[in-house]
Amino acid sequence: MAVVSSKAVVLLAVVMLASTAQLCMGARRRMELYRPDPADMLSFHNGGAVLHGDIPVSILWYGKFSAAQKSVIVDFLLSLTAEPQAAAAPSVAQWWSTIDQQYISPVASASSNGAGKETTRLLLASQLSDEACSMGSSLTLAQITALAATTKPQRGGIALVFTAQDVAVEGFGMGRCSMHGSDAGAGTAYIWVGNPAMQCPGQCAWPFHQPAYGPQDPPLVAPNGDVGVDGMVMNLASMLAGAVTNPFGDAYYQGSSDAPLEACTACTGKFGTGSYPGYAGDLKVDPATGASYNASGARGRKYLLPALYDISTSACSTLV
Repeated sequence: MAVVSSKAVVLLAVVMLASTAQLCMGARRRMELYRPDPADMLSFHNGGAVLHGDIPVSILWYGKFSAAQKSVIVDFLLSLTAEPQAAAAPSVAQWWSTIDQQYISPVASASSNGAGKETTRLLLASQLSDEACSMGSSLTLAQITALAATTKPQRGGIALVFTAQDVAVEGFGMGRCSMHGSDAGAGTAYIWVGNPAMQCPGQCAWPFHQPAYGPQDPPLVAPNGDVGVDGMVMNLASMLAGAVTNPFGDAYYQGSSDAPLEACTACTGKFGTGSYPGYAGDLKVDPATGASYNASGARGRKYLLPALYDISTSACSTLV
């Protein structure tokens, strides 16, 4: 009797394994056949506007930033449209060129009826400093908008507001590391980025700081030796991509226009090949400093830039 029961158990196990295999194969076939609704993917919304051509950029440094900190960020901005030979590949300029070619140029060309190819460049127009924090050291989002206006951005331009590490901003570190917005009537956009070094490095400077949640793997070495400022560059890059491709909330985005996923925010946390939540991916490492990066910039700078959503493949694309 015991022998019969054992055989029955073995037979039952074989049947269950075969059934499981069939279920897995069936699920795999369904996944292979699945194609997302194009309406649910990041795409251009007809009638939307992008920023293109020569884009003047005005900067407001709110709070205290050292000359070295300012230099890291300004060099990044200059690297975006530097000549190809100014930096080794993969470069910051290469990253920006992808945005221009995939997102901006098709719209700009259509709006000008194909009258010549136009390269989109960021041009540093002005810099202001407010070390005394004229609006206080705890800001609302409305005050950020007001501060952006003090830079007097030109039409078609972008105002950049950078807040120092001891300046609190509404929502900073609580799901927000930076933001971009616009004044549609004036035809201008603005970006705010805060220095997270003291307030929320685990959320806004990862992977150069241990994450606020999840596995506490050792942080990577920041390429410019400043965890807060290197984190600012990552967040600035993400906001710049959004500000030029979806400045007024009606161009390139996925999901609701009130809470859109954009060129970089659709690929949050991805910096290199093989990335997954909690792992930035396979990055380049500077043999002299041990710092991790994926893009070279002007003046020998190195930066870590976020992945871009590749419209042609409907997937996130990294520089390395």
